[in-house]
Amino acid sequence: MLTQDQKDSRVVICQELKETVINDPTLLLNVIIGNECVVYAYDPETKLQSSQWKSPGSPRPKKAHMQKSKLKTMLICFFDQEGIVHWEFVPPGMTVNADFYCDVLRRLRESVQRKRPQKWQNQNLIIHHDNAPAHRSFNVSQFLAKNMTVIPHPPYSPNLAPCDFFLFPKLKLRMKGRTFDTTEEIQEELQRVLDTIPKKDFQGCFQAWQKRWYHCIRAKGEYFEGDGGI
Repeated sequence: MLTQDQKDSRVVICQELKETVINDPTLLLNVIIGNECVVYAYDPETKLQSSQWKSPGSPRPKKAHMQKSKLKTMLICFFDQEGIVHWEFVPPGMTVNADFYCDVLRRLRESVQRKRPQKWQNQNLIIHHDNAPAHRSFNVSQFLAKNMTVIPHPPYSPNLAPCDFFLFPKLKLRMKGRTFDTTEEIQEELQRVLDTIPKKDFQGCFQAWQKRWYHCIRAKGEYFEGDGGI
């Protein structure tokens, strides 16, 4: 349940983003979106994926209750409207703290310079990420103040975070129901999946992101109905 302050924050930020893009339609061309996610060696299929066609008189199929495996990897990924800009895996046993995330952002800048020379020449890099502790740390804030403009993200709002409503669900859906024996196998498959996402899907994600601002404003900050299908 969102508090009134949290609802108000969601509306204010969405309104600001909406007006900013209206005033500068090219703004989103400079935005790079990123976040971290955990991917497991085995993640059970969704109910839709595991559904089976049966005749009316057939007994209900029995299915064992499966759980996520303990073997996993953490992916950090950044993308723009053209596609993936930078990705890397967090070394096993390491947490994403402020120092580590600053290093990730430095490597992101190197990737932008190499893969998006026009963005780099303009020196108008804009980043969007969520409010994870490492993202809000003093060291990271100092680094970003010198190197990138940050798009604000309201708390408790995964439905307004493109990684959460677009990229990571797309990745995980392709991995569900499959078993990987090593961390390296998980990472290799994630790389393959990332390489197969077409440019039009990333462009569609940015369009869906803008639609969600309008939905959030109309819903007065409430979690809006049908947000998963936008």
